[in-house]
Amino acid sequence: MPTENINALIALAMFVGALFVARLVVKIGKGELPGGAIWVVYLRMLLGFLLAGAIILGFYSFAGIK
Repeated sequence: MPTENINALIALAMFVGALFVARLVVKIGKGELPGGAIWVVYLRMLLGFLLAGAIILGFYSFAGIK
């Protein structure tokens, strides 16, 4: 499998992971799941890294960078 396709698949997986983390942040904020402000901060940082990685790998796959 070409490297560009692997980058695209990893980017999609990271984006789906970011959606899951965003859902967790909302549920913790509403009080549906246990957790406090520290967990929300941690998950938001993780969300930022996941989104940044997904964007970078997406650009790499479109540009054909190996």
